[in-house]
Amino acid sequence: MKLTIRSFDLPLRHTFTISYDSRDVQPTMIVELQHGEHKGYGEATSNPYYGFTIESMTAALESIREKIESTELTSPEEFWAQMQPHLTNHPFALCALDLAANDLFGKMKGQPLYKIWGLEAKNMPLTNYTIGIASIENMVKKLQEMPWPLYKIKLGTKEDVAIIKELRKHTDAIFRVDANCAWGVEETIENSKQLKELGVQFIEQPMKADDLEGMKEVYKRSELPLIADESCITESDVAKCHGLFHGVNIKLTKCGGLTPARRMIAEAKSLGMKVMVGCMTESSVGISAIAQLLPMLDYVDMDGALLLSKDIAKGVTIDYGKVSYNESVNGTGVTLIA
Repeated sequence: MKLTIRSFDLPLRHTFTISYDSRDVQPTMIVELQHGEHKGYGEATSNPYYGFTIESMTAALESIREKIESTELTSPEEFWAQMQPHLTNHPFALCALDLAANDLFGKMKGQPLYKIWGLEAKNMPLTNYTIGIASIENMVKKLQEMPWPLYKIKLGTKEDVAIIKELRKHTDAIFRVDANCAWGVEETIENSKQLKELGVQFIEQPMKADDLEGMKEVYKRSELPLIADESCITESDVAKCHGLFHGVNIKLTKCGGLTPARRMIAEAKSLGMKVMVGCMTESSVGISAIAQLLPMLDYVDMDGALLLSKDIAKGVTIDYGKVSYNESVNGTGVTLIA
């Protein structure tokens, strides 16, 4: 195989703000694996919260270039198992590599990836559209700019309930809220009561990831389901979240790709937990990889490419929350256009 690494700055439609970060441009790394006429693509965005930059991810892959290029792609799972020990401290880079291997494998086999896994394109959840933190006036404008059946609202301000009350005046859509670790125990419990009355479906990661004792109390008393995000990074975290959250939000970049994500989905379901997969403001490369998991999921947050003013790839399409596969291209359905 031939390895090619590219980097891009993805321009956002609006400044994207959450409780601990704000940005107008999202740097991303695209990994290409080529075998003969086939090219597979994977992606990982940089993230200051987790400490991964384009430079550090690129360096991690360059350090094992020879191994990558000399390894035969008999299956993505076997390939991941061979690469993971060399990228233990670089899950974002491992994710991009794993996505590229999965995409390439599907193209080599002449099938969409989800079909190789034995899945059918039915019973697929709608994706939400995310409204980042801004003034209430600007959050209303963003909501009106993109009519959608399902929104994720980023919270973590001093007027969170007021934000939802105002947004509710402008739409009957389902709301999900994501506090990104910003709330405390009593605040979460009280907010759950008010947010339930405002048509909120669930609360994502209300408190700090390591506040396990606090989550025990919240889990007992919350009036809304709780979904783990920052508390569920790797495979070993799924079991730890059982009894603290009602479900988990799996991010491909954080766990190391589609290969471990599929195992995490299976484990969460075996524990009776709801399963969501989220994005990290990827282009259509990363979003199309997430789409392959849709028939396995209860919820999905794969609006990353919708938040961009310019995409670098073509893959799955999304219309009013509904995802459609690109059946003209195998693997994850991705072609690079940048």
